[in-house]
Amino acid sequence: MTEFLLLGTVELYGPGGTAVDLGPARQRSVLAALLVDAGRWVAVETLIDRVWGQDQPAQVRPSLYAHISRLRRVLVGAAERGSADANAPAAGPQLRRGPGGYLLDVPPARVDLHRFQRLAEQGRAAGLTDADRVVILREALGLWRGEPLAGLHGVWAERTRRGWEQQRIQAVLAWADAELRVGGHADVIGALTPLVTEHPLVEPLAVALMRALQAAGRGPEALTGYVVLQKRLSEELGADPGAEAQQVHQAILRGEPAQPAAHSVLPPSGAGPRHTVPAQLPLPIRGFTGRQEELARLDGILTAAAERPVAVLVSVVSGTAGVGKTALAVHWAHRVADRFPDGQLYVNLRGFDPSGPAVTPDQAVRGFLDALGVPAERVPVDLEARVGLYRSRLAGRRVLVVLDNARDASQVRPLLPGAAGCLAVVTSRSRLSGLVAAEGAHPVALDLLSRAEARDLVTHRLGEHRVTAEPEAVEEIITRCARLPLALAIVTARAATRPGLPLTRLADELRATHGSLTAFTGDSDDPMTDARTVFSWSHHALTSGAARLFTLLGLHPGPDISTPAAASLTGLPQSQVHALLTELTGTHLITEHACGRYALHDLLRAYATEQAHSLDPRSGQQTPVHRMLDHYLSTAHTADQVLDPYRSPVTPARSGPGVSPERITDHAQALAWFTAEHPVLLAALRQAADAGLHTHAWQLARALTTYLQRRGHWQDLLAAQRTGLIAARRLSDDTGQAHTHLGLALAYVRLLRPADARPHLDQALELFGRVADLVGQGDTRNAIVVARSQENDYDTKHLLIQALGNFQAAGHHVGQARVLNNLGWYHATRADTDALTYCRQALDLLKDTTDRAIKAATWDTYGYAHHQLGRHDQARDCYRQALELYRDLGDRFGEAAVLTHFGDTHHAVEKSAEARTSWQQALTILDDLDLPEAAQLRAKLGNLA
Repeated sequence: MTEFLLLGTVELYGPGGTAVDLGPARQRSVLAALLVDAGRWVAVETLIDRVWGQDQPAQVRPSLYAHISRLRRVLVGAAERGSADANAPAAGPQLRRGPGGYLLDVPPARVDLHRFQRLAEQGRAAGLTDADRVVILREALGLWRGEPLAGLHGVWAERTRRGWEQQRIQAVLAWADAELRVGGHADVIGALTPLVTEHPLVEPLAVALMRALQAAGRGPEALTGYVVLQKRLSEELGADPGAEAQQVHQAILRGEPAQPAAHSVLPPSGAGPRHTVPAQLPLPIRGFTGRQEELARLDGILTAAAERPVAVLVSVVSGTAGVGKTALAVHWAHRVADRFPDGQLYVNLRGFDPSGPAVTPDQAVRGFLDALGVPAERVPVDLEARVGLYRSRLAGRRVLVVLDNARDASQVRPLLPGAAGCLAVVTSRSRLSGLVAAEGAHPVALDLLSRAEARDLVTHRLGEHRVTAEPEAVEEIITRCARLPLALAIVTARAATRPGLPLTRLADELRATHGSLTAFTGDSDDPMTDARTVFSWSHHALTSGAARLFTLLGLHPGPDISTPAAASLTGLPQSQVHALLTELTGTHLITEHACGRYALHDLLRAYATEQAHSLDPRSGQQTPVHRMLDHYLSTAHTADQVLDPYRSPVTPARSGPGVSPERITDHAQALAWFTAEHPVLLAALRQAADAGLHTHAWQLARALTTYLQRRGHWQDLLAAQRTGLIAARRLSDDTGQAHTHLGLALAYVRLLRPADARPHLDQALELFGRVADLVGQGDTRNAIVVARSQENDYDTKHLLIQALGNFQAAGHHVGQARVLNNLGWYHATRADTDALTYCRQALDLLKDTTDRAIKAATWDTYGYAHHQLGRHDQARDCYRQALELYRDLGDRFGEAAVLTHFGDTHHAVEKSAEARTSWQQALTILDDLDLPEAAQLRAKLGNLA
């Protein structure tokens, strides 16, 4: 059988086990480039890139064909030498040519790389015993013979071997966890000690070694390992050990076991949210030109990252506003995106945005965790814990992080990855000397374009014939624009749309308006002064409709705006506004950074804001702002009703004429709209409060409650409800105060602060009673029950009875079912047959509703009640109903709860194997969600005979 080896030197063994000469290194590179995709077509261009990279000879294709031809002969010869019948045709791997390139037709099982990956995948699968897991992963790791692709050079080989090394580390960690659970701590110590030395900043390796040392009775050595890890992380990354390392350290100090959690191995590659691959880069920069020196420096930093894979490298691209920092960073990021197979993260930190506050590290990290697939319920509350989870998610992965428009080093530091192989690119108007000094960031100072680069930019946009026809005018334009890319883009955009306009006339207009941009060299106290001349000139050249829209955009509070919102802002039909937005993007006054969403550059936003504030407030500002807030309130109310149609009803403020609210008809659409508009809605809420539109403020706060709760944005929920409460108080609006008090209480309950929630719940209950809102009273009493349970107060049946009365009087079936379910649980915990009655009543009420969540919860309670009464067959039937509903909803926590109860019932009838299976499935979910309930379940499994 023919065997191909990549996990060491590239080798080929024929059917008789004889080594086959593969020729020179370049030919072995061709073979390796085909073997990584064994059984799949590989394009010629891909092969060339893998083998030669940037160092392609003039006749690269003939060279490739020659290597392919020689490899065919090698493969045929190997097959013939291994054939028992000299007259029979040689049977072996075939190297085929086709429209898709080349295909090496060999079973992946005959390539050590693919065998390793398959075994590693099997070894991480759920349902294995620890002993079986150890055997499989030992076999996988035994395929490694040294450095993979040894002797091969080039960017692709370096990048590939780093990726495989990360896979090896993941397999080692999975093996070590399983080995420790079967008592093989000596083997783990022997294997991990050299690996920790080789990868001193890969924290999980150090943690696994600490566990093994402690299990072997070598606690002092384990503690020394933690100290060494802490020192290395501090010196190399400016970071502390993560939560897991700290927990193991504390356990060792207390003399407690520090064994890994059962089946705490990594999930299979590409499975689940742990391996979500983000792709957040903005659209590629059209017509990017120049900056070859800066691009080369960034390439050099990436090369350094390849040479030091254990170091997290940071590049700071700094320069004045409008100099092209973002353009450079995004262009380069797209160019090297393939070198970061685990994804690209991007955030505009808005450090110098004149329209609102900068993005906080907490907000940015939350966005990154969302992009990395972290469920909302797993996102920690405090910043330090969020940063720890973010960096843990990047461990063992290659991710490019682009932090755009940073204000200072403190805004950036929490966002820097701590993982080997990751690279961060930061852009800022400041030099961020602190990052250079403390984090060893590589500074890339971006100056004005050279005259040659500026001329290339103008030529690219206007064409060679216009530039050569009026060279003196081009030089005048470049001078008047001070070689600032933003200014040049604006000026050339107008010239491009008017091909008959002489460039001399453009130069004369710039000269006549004194449009110098030399203030952008950095010494001026007001760097926007001269840019204003260019912006005003471009503004005045617009059609009247586009000029008015640009001015009104200065009143918009958020980081970007959609077409429907822009239509409401102007009071025009969407079709007309779309044409105006197209005109503005064509003149580079705004950018369409995502499909249908538009943003302004910082300087242009400042200019638009100036123009908007120069309008007469009585006629120019109030009506557009009112229309815009009507738009957001009306659409948010509709989307909220779709997410939760059973909330206490509130009639939103009536929209005025010219408002174009968006149509939201289903759950997915509502969730997507809230996600896109989240920062805009928070800014609009603040704007409404500042403008004295207090009804809009509290109603926006209320409309945001369901979304912010379900997505886990507790701090945003808290801030929104505080603003809404102040607005409702200024109106003396009891309904508004009731809803925002309840919203505040819900935020505090989610943040595990029941004492802070209590006074708001009391106020909400009183106010809902004052306005005779029965549903609000029922919701509040339910919330009081939850808050009291957090304070270990379970004497709350009277509150549930009162809440049931509220919902019954209101004819609110879902509310009644929710309370009946809670009453069922209350009685089920006491093994009271009344629990069955309450559950049946709840399910009867839910027959004609679409609320599957409370239905699932009630089936679970119904099953628990049967279990408590010893009716185990009926309990299992109920749990199956609940499990199906929770899985249909995608509610993993609910699924884990039902599986836990399923296991309890199996255990009660001495079905230990079934109980173990259910509990293990539940534990897998709880571990993935990182919930404290996992500890109790793990103890159950440990006590199972």
